[in-house]
Amino acid sequence: MTARLNAPTRYARAGMVSTIDAIATAAGVDLIRRGGSAVDAAIGANAALAVIAPNMCGMGGDLWALVHDGSGAPLTLNAAGFAGSGADADRVRAEGHDYIPLKGNISSVTVPGAVDGWLALHERFGRLPLGDVLAEAIRLADEGYAASPGLASGAHLVAAVPDNTDIPSDLTRGQLVRRPGSARALRAVVAQGRAGFYGGEFGEGLLALGDRLTGDAPNEFTTDDLERPIAQWVEPVRAEAFGHVLWTTPPSSQGYLTLSGAWIAEGLPLPAEANDHWAHLLIEAASQAGHDRMRVLHEHADGQALVDPALLAPRRAAIDLERAGNVAPPAALGDTTYLCAVDGDGMGVSLINSNASGFGAHLVAGSSGIFVHDRGIGFSLLPGHPAEYAPGRRPPHTLSPTLVTKPSGELHQVLGTMGGDAQPQILLQVIARSLGLGESPGKAISAARWTLGPDDHSAGFETWRPGLGRRVIVEDPTLGWHDGLAARGHVTTVVDKDPGAFGHAHLIEVTEHGTLAGAADPRALMSAAFGC
Repeated sequence: MTARLNAPTRYARAGMVSTIDAIATAAGVDLIRRGGSAVDAAIGANAALAVIAPNMCGMGGDLWALVHDGSGAPLTLNAAGFAGSGADADRVRAEGHDYIPLKGNISSVTVPGAVDGWLALHERFGRLPLGDVLAEAIRLADEGYAASPGLASGAHLVAAVPDNTDIPSDLTRGQLVRRPGSARALRAVVAQGRAGFYGGEFGEGLLALGDRLTGDAPNEFTTDDLERPIAQWVEPVRAEAFGHVLWTTPPSSQGYLTLSGAWIAEGLPLPAEANDHWAHLLIEAASQAGHDRMRVLHEHADGQALVDPALLAPRRAAIDLERAGNVAPPAALGDTTYLCAVDGDGMGVSLINSNASGFGAHLVAGSSGIFVHDRGIGFSLLPGHPAEYAPGRRPPHTLSPTLVTKPSGELHQVLGTMGGDAQPQILLQVIARSLGLGESPGKAISAARWTLGPDDHSAGFETWRPGLGRRVIVEDPTLGWHDGLAARGHVTTVVDKDPGAFGHAHLIEVTEHGTLAGAADPRALMSAAFGC
């Protein structure tokens, strides 16, 4: 039962990394020990995860990151890819779709930005040579690794994936997995930079994939698409809540929902303990923050305007302190991985890399063996919508890394989670616990959660999709939240047998002593936070 999960708070002096797998965490910590920056550690850990957790993330996915280097606002990287030159909403609508298909359709694949993001981060903040940073990931791909429980349990999903040569569909825990295509891709990045990836074996595989799946229509991708830079340094979104400054990534990221929910919640009479009334108020804050997401979120949206107190104050005022409102439809989870790192010089990194849903679009870029994501599912097929699927556009993104500073501008926390549309809801609860209730990282990360879910039990990324009802999915039936929320008018469901259904959150905090305290989410089973 998830209620028994426990994440101890780990402490360190000179650096800390937290990820979903101890292998990746160790790779990151080793880079810090060798003089690398927190960015080196984050890239090294992410690259290791790209090899050992292809069900969650990879080089065929997207990336966002916040980097705090000293004081003030964090630097913010958008490495979310864009639709190819052949993107055609009319074609997808003619196929009978109201939404971008989740699997097996090239329209869900945008040019993956993760590798471009690594290179941009390393160019600006790396201290060690890129070959050193990626060395452990290359070794894992070459020599192999023991399959984790998470990878083994999801491997059946790839049974019908064309060109999949790396991940057996009958994979068992501990079975040796080698990924030679990933090793070749990583070596090409070290030797040739982005050209070695987007112009190499992976890029050729992506072009061939697009050609095969678009049939008589123009190829989804062109060589110009793959040569176009993806990673951009952008302005973060900020909001003040719980006595701190919260920062996140701007649209097309949905990170503004975390900040909006926190601002709304802080002004409510939150109890001094996480009881059912506390949960009710946070649910209503998250619902008020996100009910219009499908209408307002697109790549050109003004993220700072979306967290303006003048906009949020009426939403806070609309909350009934005792009864459930009716402003938001449902939520859904995806497959993503979040990680964070802080080094001894105080640099903090909040980074998230995603394939969207499990093993992405269930498509592989040729002989590279690299799964490509289905982030394009965030596009709209409504004619004229600002996020309508079209060439060169970036889709709305669920990825929502977060960073917290003190009012003085000093780093306080790096945190984030996987969880698809539920990411802001999960982070709101972690923030309310750690900043509002003063809980330790381990307690805040381990504590039971709720998420919003579709009342028809459908799967996907449908949190704010019109026409669906809302239910509150409660993780721990022993807390009393289930009955208490139901009495307040919430439609509730208990799901206490699936830890992964409530995200994999990680948190590193700078303590009052200048040391580090962190925790990795035990729901990830193999997760680890430790340092040096």
